[in-house]
Amino acid sequence: MAKQLMGIARFHVPGGQATPAPPVGTSLGRFGINLGQFVQQFNERTRQHLGMRIPVVVRVYNDRSFELETKSPVAADLLKQAAGIAKGASNPPREKVGKVTRAQIEEIAKVKMSDLNARDMDHAVRILAGSARSMGLDVVD
Repeated sequence: MAKQLMGIARFHVPGGQATPAPPVGTSLGRFGINLGQFVQQFNERTRQHLGMRIPVVVRVYNDRSFELETKSPVAADLLKQAAGIAKGASNPPREKVGKVTRAQIEEIAKVKMSDLNARDMDHAVRILAGSARSMGLDVVD
């Protein structure tokens, strides 16, 4: 008998720091899967992105097995790391909190390319530059 999909859970967890507490426990507990096994697999996969928010998609099947799909870190976290800031601006059009170069945005675009809705690298850079501006970052060449 083939596995039947019971549900899909989507949430963000800091890389390498997942615990059975919320948001993991609240999202996956209703499916009855082994949370310890999930936490171990997730932390193993995301150890290199320690502390950054990682989007996760978990597909749970009727035999209580699951597929874990991790995405690349959130663009805002990567931009904050590149600019060396703790948080974005509270009023982005008027308040500027840092600067990022086009080269830094291109590096981030290489990491995020598989998760972005862009047809080529130039469009991915434009998407990330817009995200940077909306956070209060100046994009310099």
